Amino acid sequence: MSGEGGLRAALASDRVVVTAEIGPPRDADPEVITRKAAALRGWVDAANVTDNQGANVRMSSLAGSVLVRRAGVDAVMQLTCRDRNRIALQSDLIGAAALGVRNVLLLTGDHPALGDHPDAKPVFDLDGVQLVWTARTLRDEGKLLSGKALATRPSWLIGSVENPFAPPAALRARRLAKKVAAGAEFVQTQYVFDVDAFAQWVRRLREEGVTERCAVIAGVGPIRSLRMLSFLTGEVPGVHVPPELERRLRGVPAHRVEAEGLAACVETIQTLVEIPGVRGVHLMVFGHDDEVPDIVRRAGISRKGDSDVD
Repeated sequence: MSGEGGLRAALASDRVVVTAEIGPPRDADPEVITRKAAALRGWVDAANVTDNQGANVRMSSLAGSVLVRRAGVDAVMQLTCRDRNRIALQSDLIGAAALGVRNVLLLTGDHPALGDHPDAKPVFDLDGVQLVWTARTLRDEGKLLSGKALATRPSWLIGSVENPFAPPAALRARRLAKKVAAGAEFVQTQYVFDVDAFAQWVRRLREEGVTERCAVIAGVGPIRSLRMLSFLTGEVPGVHVPPELERRLRGVPAHRVEAEGLAACVETIQTLVEIPGVRGVHLMVFGHDDEVPDIVRRAGISRKGDSDVD
């Protein structure tokens, strides 16, 4: 793609936006990123590169984002507060802009105790909302948190995350409204399986005026096995799998669960994109990047041109 394509252009259009997620490798092999990005090219408007997801050491999100861009896909660099103080966070944000990364997704991050270095010292100098505000200050005011001016301002699109189903559910819309006030222009959500509950959350967002200022991109993905179903329902906070979906997956032979989960994912996407205020979907397929084209095609989402970069 050339010119002003990618996520920003997609959000400015009237079509359904599609993003996906790329997990960097645990080593220094750039071809892992290149292959994953190649599978997504032309089917997504941008690809997130996770930042040591689950507090496990991987190739940096910044390096991965540059590789994704080289592969012809617009990148969303994720950046967490877990490992960096405000000096390092601002440095990485500025560095990303200098290297052509056009979108950033800013979040607090998982505690190191959950990952492969549980004795690592957590930083959390800022939280996700403060980091969003910091990025907006760098971009819109051209100032560091110290007050010193930037000669060249970054110009990224600023994103955040939200979990519509985490308790207390009644406050989740207001929580996102705070992030939007801080500067978030798009939000990607946790997995959505309970479409009715999600629709109620989006309705509250509309009432708060949030959807007029922030693009809501719903997180989706297939449940591939009963083991994954048990993990999502028992170990992932804020994920709600409705009883009817659970019965559906448990009601088919084991060898058909994956196909049934994919079918349910496609149906969920088709319903979500019809909800007023929802701009698109964020596909989380974890290691099955080659399935993204099939999911997008089956969901009936039209694609207009490749997701190229400048």
